[in-house]
Order: sequence, then C-alpha cells, then structure tokens
Amino acid sequence: MAAATPTPRLRKARLALFAVFGLNGMLSAVWIVHIPAVTARTGVSPTVLGMLILLMAACAIVGMQTAGPPADRVGSRTLTAAAVTLLALTLLGPAHAASPVALGLFLCAFGFANGALDVSMNAQAVHIERAYARPIMSAFHAFFSCGGFLGSAFGAAAQHAHWSLPATFTLTTAVGLAVTVVAIPALLPHTAPAANDVPGTYVDPAAAQHLPATDATPSDGKPSRRLGRKVVALGLIAFALLMAEGVAADWSALQVRDRLGVDAGAAALAFTAFSLTMTIGRFGADRVSGRLGRVGVLRWGTALAAIGFGVVVLSGWLPLTVAGWALCGIGLSGGVPQVFTAAGNLGSATAATDMSRVFGLGYVGLLAGPAVIGWLDKLVPLTAAMTVPLVAMALCAWGARAVAAPVPAPASD
Repeated sequence: MAAATPTPRLRKARLALFAVFGLNGMLSAVWIVHIPAVTARTGVSPTVLGMLILLMAACAIVGMQTAGPPADRVGSRTLTAAAVTLLALTLLGPAHAASPVALGLFLCAFGFANGALDVSMNAQAVHIERAYARPIMSAFHAFFSCGGFLGSAFGAAAQHAHWSLPATFTLTTAVGLAVTVVAIPALLPHTAPAANDVPGTYVDPAAAQHLPATDATPSDGKPSRRLGRKVVALGLIAFALLMAEGVAADWSALQVRDRLGVDAGAAALAFTAFSLTMTIGRFGADRVSGRLGRVGVLRWGTALAAIGFGVVVLSGWLPLTVAGWALCGIGLSGGVPQVFTAAGNLGSATAATDMSRVFGLGYVGLLAGPAVIGWLDKLVPLTAAMTVPLVAMALCAWGARAVAAPVPAPASD
C-alpha cells in the first residue's frame, strides 16, 4: 500500500477500535479466570463444564455466521455496537446463575455475542486499514491480547481480594458499557461504495487514490467461482493457523512436562514464552507487512513457526524447548491478521459474510487442534503429536500466495 497521511477522523476511529478489541479480550479473560468460582457456585462437574464450553463455542460459530449479512447491509459499526453491548451484558449471567441449565443459557448468549463481535470488529478493522492505506490490522489483534492480560490480572486481583462474583462481573460490565458508549460513535460509518472500494466501506478522501486493488464483483452481482475458491483457501489457512495457536495454548506446558519431566512452574515457561512473543510480534507485524507484504508475513512467519515446532519435537533441553515455543509465538503472531485482511478485501458485495466464513473455519481449527492432539496422545507421545501443527505450518508457508492482493482486471474499452 502507498500510505497517505491519515486524517484526525481516521486516527480517532483507529483508537476507538483499539479500545473495542482490548475490551473484547478483557471481557473474555474475566470470564475465563473465574471459571473455577462459577462452577463451584453452580455445582457444575468438569464433564458438564466441558460440554457447556463446547456449546458456547458452537454458539460463537453461529454468531459469526449470523453477523456477516447484517454487517454487509447496515455496516460493521452498527453490528459492533450491538455485539459488544450484548457481550458486556451477558457477562452478568454466569455471576448470577444458580444452576447448570441457567449457566448454559448464559454461556450460549455469551458465545453468540463473542462470535458476532469477532466478525463485526474485524470488518471495521478492514475498513479503517483500507482508509489508512497501510497495514494496521495486526495492532488491533495485539490490543486484544493486551486486553486479555489486563482482564486476567484484574480477575486474579479481585479473587485475591475476595470480591463476590456479582460485584466483579457487574463492575466489568459497567466498564465495558462505558467503553462502548465512548468508542462506538468514533468508528467509521457504513457508506455508499466508492470507486475501487469494497462496497459499504468508508473511504477517506485523502487516502482514496492509494487504495489497493480488490477482486471485482461480477456484473450480475453473484459471487464468482474464483471468489468462492479464495474464501475456502483463506478459511483453510485460518483453520491451520488457529489450530496451531490452540495447540500451543492448551498443550505447550504439558508437552514440556511430559518430554522433560520438569515441575509445573518450569513447564509453564513454555506458554509464557509463546504468549509473550505472540503479543510482541503482533505489535511489530504491521511494519513487517508494510515491507514484505501479506504473503511475506504469512510465508516467513509460518516457516518460522514450523521451525519452532521442529525445535520442540527434537529438543531435550528446557531452554531450547522454551525457545522453540517462543519461535512459534513470533511466527504465528502476524498470520491471522493477514488472512482476515485478505478476506475483507476480496471486493465482493458481501465482504463481511466472506469474513464470517473464514472466521468460522478458523474457529473450528482453534477447537479441533487441541482435541486432535489429545486424541493422538493416546497413540503416540505428546511431543510426537506436535508434528501435526509442524506440517500444517509448512503447508501454510507453501500456500501463502492465497493472501496476495488480487491483480486488477484490465480496463475494458
């Protein structure tokens, strides 16, 4: 992208969306760190909890698919406002649930809102990035990670201070609603399409001439087969990337303990290294994308992640194994934002719907990856099972051209 100078309007929108991404991470983290307290309150067994979390994930996928078409019709700002408000309000549910059934209903609503917010806020991020005319997507995802850290820290502090669940969740919801009221008006509105622009995307006049090319929508308004194949390809890459993230999040500490026989504290260094380098990498990925392009970030990042998984598989030394997990974090940090940017810039009249499909496949990977590793652990050593994400990352590096900006069609006479 040839960068233009962003106007104060665009800067304000970018800061507001940073706040929304951070709020999403915070709300999710506050729920996660209070899972033990909520299950104790409702008498939910670990088996039932697993079923409820799976149900919440299924509702998140439904929310993703449901949010796409309305976002295309009325704009991502409106859908972001509705989704983040619902997410903040439904957080109150687990704090007041008195039975497993009530908890399940609240978690369904929480998952649905979270999925809808994922699609709508990322669609808004694509709009802002296009108006900026330079890569800025990864920074939004970095703020999600920062919000998650703040939410987990706040949740831990609240439990240490022996705050009640209703008090903690009510305060969190109030903060969420306050941030929403301030941030949403600053987001970009849904406008009529401009030349060389995704339909319904806001275009800042100062940046319009710098916008990248997009796939053209056929004159009959129906998506082309090429467009459909592109959505599937991006969805499969998102599946692989989020599968690898899920494996690292759920199995890294266990892999180190199983392979090296260290205590829990030492084993936790693996996930700490992964999450730290993931967050740092997301803050730097936009600058790298500006130099190497989307394809370069995905290709070299996934290659680095594959090397990291290779180190994890082969290493028998704790510092080297932790370094391998750190490489995985750096390598994976910029991949998903590039996929979402590519999905949002396909140029069809259903950009948000396209993104929701890519999101859906990616989220399935996030759920399936840890489950597949758990199943393989019954057949082979856990470390050997890490060859699955290794191979997946190598395939992503090979297929990185899928996130390339399309070549504009020649002008007709």
